[in-house]
Amino acid sequence: MAIYPKQTKDLVLAPVAAALDINLQRLRERTPSDVEAELELELDRPAKSSDRNERAELVLRQAVRGVDMHGWTAAITTDGSGLHLEGGSVSIDLALSAGITTYIENGWKA
Repeated sequence: MAIYPKQTKDLVLAPVAAALDINLQRLRERTPSDVEAELELELDRPAKSSDRNERAELVLRQAVRGVDMHGWTAAITTDGSGLHLEGGSVSIDLALSAGITTYIENGWKA
């Protein structure tokens, strides 16, 4: 079943999602401590935090870094397993990885 754009910004969903996915690739297939180290390097700030929401925010900042969102909004899912993208006539979730999810939920010591 084909889905056709209903709003102008629907036309940029694929490029936005692809850019977010590219930014997340550096964090995938890494341990939670490696995720933390990569975030510190990329965002130029400490990523060690005892606060789950702060860790999720750091992953989100890395995902949207340098991406023209064209009116789409991104958020880490409540279970920490994906990045939810919405703002047009549809929404999508991009999967994170076990290492990223563990970092979000438990920090680097997991």
